[in-house]
Amino acid sequence: MTIRLHALQHSYSAVDSAPLPALGPISLEIAADEFICLVGPSGCGKSTLVRIVAGLLAPSAGHVTYMGAPITAPLDDIAIMFQAANLLPWRTVLDNIALPLELAGMPLPKRHQIARDLLPQLGLQQFERAYPTELSGGMAQRAALGRVIVQAPQVWLLDEPFGALDALTREKLSLELLRLRARSRQTILMVTHDIAEAVLLADRVIVLSQRPGKLVADIAIDLPRPRQPDLLYNSDFLRLAKRVRAAIELPAQ
Repeated sequence: MTIRLHALQHSYSAVDSAPLPALGPISLEIAADEFICLVGPSGCGKSTLVRIVAGLLAPSAGHVTYMGAPITAPLDDIAIMFQAANLLPWRTVLDNIALPLELAGMPLPKRHQIARDLLPQLGLQQFERAYPTELSGGMAQRAALGRVIVQAPQVWLLDEPFGALDALTREKLSLELLRLRARSRQTILMVTHDIAEAVLLADRVIVLSQRPGKLVADIAIDLPRPRQPDLLYNSDFLRLAKRVRAAIELPAQ
């Protein structure tokens, strides 16, 4: 297994009351090259789980391992993308995408070339010198995704990356994500509130309960790849989406 969660729990401290349980206990295994979508009610700990896997947050109990070693800090092999694009407004698209390489100490010509080579895959080849204020929401998210890809991580953690976009742009970017991922087969753990998006993208959909989030369903998505938008009207797709929706309503065990 690439990632293993063992009896993971997290509670948030409160000044005037007892700690607030947010997640777990939850145990989960994610194999290399799997695309996992994480769904569940608002506040069930999905983002907390992703931040723990990213090494940005220490669990209250339990542990996470990557390739058998505990995750206690951010790793080069694991990159994270949030719902907000978080592009630096004073930097061009090219320099925003190249930022992780700059922080790693890569010389400017080399990091620019690597980022420039990525632009056609992101549909941003005409916007190399554009600034974030000149981009649409979908373009900004593609640039943010490029900042993940340019690091060449083995694991992508995507925390509702398309949540703030309109439905059509969201669907388009979901398909672009599948295309980009097909080139190199990364392991992906993605948080989403959109059931159709989860079923369209994932190999497995993990459903968490109401807070504190516990595992209530692990649903294999046995739909053929590559996947296209017309799959959303397929009877097998609708069956799986209905199963995921029903699982979201289940109580914690």
